[in-house]
Amino acid sequence: MKRVAIITARGQSKRIPRKNIKDFLGKPVIAYSIKAALDSGVFDEVYVSTEDSEIAEVSVKYGAKVPFMRSLETADDYATTNDVLMEFITECKKRNIEFETACCLYPTAPFVTGERLKEAVTRLEESGAETLIPVVAFSYPPQRAMVIREGRLDFLYKEYMDSRSQDLEKHYHDVGQFYIFKTDAFMKNKKLMVGDILPFELDELEVQDIDNETDWKLAEQKYRFLYKEN
Repeated sequence: MKRVAIITARGQSKRIPRKNIKDFLGKPVIAYSIKAALDSGVFDEVYVSTEDSEIAEVSVKYGAKVPFMRSLETADDYATTNDVLMEFITECKKRNIEFETACCLYPTAPFVTGERLKEAVTRLEESGAETLIPVVAFSYPPQRAMVIREGRLDFLYKEYMDSRSQDLEKHYHDVGQFYIFKTDAFMKNKKLMVGDILPFELDELEVQDIDNETDWKLAEQKYRFLYKEN
């Protein structure tokens, strides 16, 4: 196969219990990621990596495949995305399932669309880079950051305290939605965020961390604004 999507969905979420299949405006949130991957039309298969039988059942219901169950070692609080992907690709190779390009897609990424995934895959393959990472600009320049020390406010970077915001270099951060990568390069590097990385800039409206119940409600409101009302 040329390309696959791998949705990483463990069942042992702590801050929002059963987060990956929690209802998000009428559907389990993982259903949005599965739909985006299927709608993109660029993946030969859409897989879900999980150790949880209920998540596996929901995933299959919405059109994904669960070729095998994730180990408990990569489903605990200490396993990284790199660990999960390494295990998944290794287990696939044992079953003669191989692919050139993969998309690691998070299950709580309802703002991701098929069009965005298709665009990202195309950009990576045309660029010759090893990995594509979606990023968003910080809404306020980190160079103007302040800290509180011994009850007093201080500039962290004093050399920028008189700089105009518009004159400072833009800084970006990972949006935590998906990564597109060349499988061979990842297996060599063993990490997503090293090597030849292509940025994929998103608008702030397309991005929302979902780490607690307040984040969840904000994400639903933003989703309504972006996709239901408009």
